[in-house]
Order: sequence, then structure tokens, then C-alpha cells
Amino acid sequence: MKKIVLDTLLQASGEIEYQKQYEYIAGLLQSGKLIPVKRAPLNGRRPALCTAYWEIEEETTDKEKLKEELLFRISPKINTGYYLNHLANYQREREHVLKLNRFLMEEQEALKDTVSLNERSVQIWGREKFLQREQGNKLLSHCGLKAENLNIYRTTEPLAYYSADHSIPQGILILENKDTFYTMRRFLMEGGRFIFSEEIRSVIYGAGKGVLRSFEDFFFCMEEYMRHPQNRILYFGDLDYEGIRIYEQLEALFGTQCGIRPHREAYLEMLRIAWQKGKDFLPDCETQQNKTIGGSFWEVFSSEEIRQMKEILEDGKYIPQEIINISDLRRNPCNTIS
Repeated sequence: MKKIVLDTLLQASGEIEYQKQYEYIAGLLQSGKLIPVKRAPLNGRRPALCTAYWEIEEETTDKEKLKEELLFRISPKINTGYYLNHLANYQREREHVLKLNRFLMEEQEALKDTVSLNERSVQIWGREKFLQREQGNKLLSHCGLKAENLNIYRTTEPLAYYSADHSIPQGILILENKDTFYTMRRFLMEGGRFIFSEEIRSVIYGAGKGVLRSFEDFFFCMEEYMRHPQNRILYFGDLDYEGIRIYEQLEALFGTQCGIRPHREAYLEMLRIAWQKGKDFLPDCETQQNKTIGGSFWEVFSSEEIRQMKEILEDGKYIPQEIINISDLRRNPCNTIS
């Protein structure tokens, strides 16, 4: 016999509802596979369960059957090494492993189509949250697999965007903050075309760091005109360490696919307004910001422009992109707004 705690057993049950977890444990007790540890406390729930058990080791014949199954009846795509060394864990997870095995053996063609994480989870185990919230990832790890081996994509919050037209090629501007997205969308809806000397026909709300995952949808879900290889894609966010890091991570992930660069004139307009108002007017940077940035963001600016920006950051200040409002956009002489 070996001792096992209740939490470990409940994880193996795969059931979210406590009543079903209770029934799972009760079944193991009834079958004689578990014996409560006499002095272990109860878990304080109704119906109550003991918090620790003695697990009855399987007979040798049963172990041999499990080994035979792992060695000869499991898909070669599943690495059975872990389970051969942990037969008790295999017995607990066997039902789910066999479902995965059946899928890999009988429905291999289904892997040719990329589907969402939850869709694949239902396809294999009949539960949409098995991979996302239950023990699915742990099970895959025991099988020597990752979720990506099942040809899945992970869903994110959809990118919010507005296009004034579907022309190609066109200028596309990714914005860090919601207020600036609303302002520039309103400006395009009024008939504006140029945002500080750059002709922009579409604006995308990046939602801060969220853009790093959501932007994957840009290539997967966006309409074809938005993915045209000759489009000019610009980024504009707060002038602080975090905003610069977001741009540099975005460029590192997708720069080779779409040639992202900072919207130079928009940042310079922020800088102009900031110097006009004075550094004391600017808000303080959050103290916990990661100040480690590369050099790609600075490549579009002159040495004097870089000096002025760094002076603000090194003084512990930053420029929020909301320092620009629709009046600043309308002053651009390139625009003729109806």
C-alpha cells in the first residue's frame, strides 16, 4: 500500500463538480482500491471525504496487463515511457489516455485541419475544458506531447479595428490604448486621411500587452485586404518603457512578416506637446516597469530626438499617447475633412 492525498485523487477524477468527485472516490472505496487513513481529518465539505487514503497496489497480473497494453496497443505517437515507470498513474489516467490513443489511431486525418484548443478537446475527450482547465496538459506531458502537437490554435480576444476603406496597399496603425483608438477611428469616419503625414486607412486597438497574442489573429482571421504584403503597418503607444517593450516584442514576433515600425511623426507630436507643457506636467512612470529595452524602437529617430525622449524617461516621467486628441489630428494641413 502507498499513501495518497485527496487532492491528487480529485485531480485524477477530471470532474469539476464536487458531487461527481465524491462519487468517484466512493467508487474507489467500494471496489477496495482505497482505504481511508484512520486519523486523517475530513475535508469539511458535504458529503465529507477523508483527506488521505491508502492506495492498494495492483496484483502482478494486472500490472503485466497494463504493461502489455502500453507496449503493444498504444499509438507510437504517444511516448509510454512515463507510464511504464508509473503504472499506478497510468491506471488513474488510462481512460483519458485511451481516448487520445483512439483518436490518434482512428482519426489521424482530423489533425490535418487546425482547430481551436477547446474544439480539439471536445473531439478527443468530449469535454471542451479538458485541455484548458482540467488535467489535459498534465496528461499530454505524461504522453510526451504538447497541445500544439494536436494542431490547435489558442483563441484570444478578437482585435478591434476600423477600416475607412478596403484599398490596397494601405496604411494600418496599431494603437496601444482604447481612447486613442476611438479618437482616431472617429477622425477617419469624419473623412480624415493623414495622421501626422502618414496616410492611414485602418486603425487597430492593440489593448496594451494583449496585442502580442491577439495579433496572431491578424494573419489568421483578418480580411485579405488587411493582410496585403504591401501594406504599411505602424505602431503608436505610450512613450514609456512598457510601450517601447510592447513595440519591440511585436516587431520581434511579426516584423519579418509585415514590416512593423513606429509611427515616427505621432511620437514626435507627443514629444512636441510634452516639451511645450514642460516635464513637470508629465506623469511619473510606474516604479515596477521593466526598463530593459532593445534598440529597434530608436532606429526611426534622429540622435537629438532620441536624446529628448530618453531625458524624459530617465527623469522618471512618461508621455501618455492620450496627450494627443482629435484637435491635433484636425490641424494637419494634409487633411480635407468634410
